[in-house]
Amino acid sequence: MTNESSHMKRTLRITITLSVGLLIISLWGFYFAIRPFKITSPITPRHYHTAYENISFKTKDNVLIRGWFIKNKQANAKTIILLHGYPADKGDLLRSTFFLHQYYHLLYFDFRHLGESDGSYSTIGHNEILDLQAAIQYLQNRGIKDVGVWGFSLGGAVALMTAPTTPEIKAIVAEYSYARLDWMVDDYYQIPYLKRILGELSRFWAWLFLSIDIKSNSPALSAAQLKIPVLLIHSKTDRLVTFKHGLLFQQSLRHLENINSIILDEAQHGEHFTSLNQDIIDFFKRSL
Repeated sequence: MTNESSHMKRTLRITITLSVGLLIISLWGFYFAIRPFKITSPITPRHYHTAYENISFKTKDNVLIRGWFIKNKQANAKTIILLHGYPADKGDLLRSTFFLHQYYHLLYFDFRHLGESDGSYSTIGHNEILDLQAAIQYLQNRGIKDVGVWGFSLGGAVALMTAPTTPEIKAIVAEYSYARLDWMVDDYYQIPYLKRILGELSRFWAWLFLSIDIKSNSPALSAAQLKIPVLLIHSKTDRLVTFKHGLLFQQSLRHLENINSIILDEAQHGEHFTSLNQDIIDFFKRSL
């Protein structure tokens, strides 16, 4: 009995230690997911010798968002909103998207907690919908009603989740966007055999501290409701947002006659090819 009792105690200690360790790892991971180390870019429209306005506007939940508005020479030009990835900022997206300025007004802004915007934490898509809606309201106050949106990664996810309830969005380019946030959470922890458990714990922390159900944060479900033109750009070799996200989007959008897909055979997350620029211009010209 003594040996058996000793064995049970040792097993219990190991179980408790492992459980506490998993709780700490998941809580640490959750904290740094919503308050990440920010990636800031020194690039501004000034680098392109272009006049622009520093702008700001508030969201429905009272977060101050900062951005840039770059006017096209043609006053009646259409407007494109550019949405950056996580945990970067608007300047990071400027280099690969500024070519659109020859045809369109451009609005860039930093999502909450990132770049120059206020906000205590990121929700990686959930509350960022309010940021995009506030940007659209800002444009409406300037007399601009209909817009196109180009979103990279997190930005693409936000655009797709916002569009079903925001008729001002007339067309979307979603580049390297995630289709389901819970898939991203599972892949966030690169620990064999444990990443699913850690993912479930992170979902619990999101519910406990933010009242957010991560499984409801699904751009793929939102995409299934869309009736506007969408251009998807995904890579078969993307290691961050794997190709299963692109395949799920194609299923979600198969009801659209005007869905366009560009599948890159070899490209990593965030790698933009200037050879795609004309395809993107043509898409917005057809759609806006």
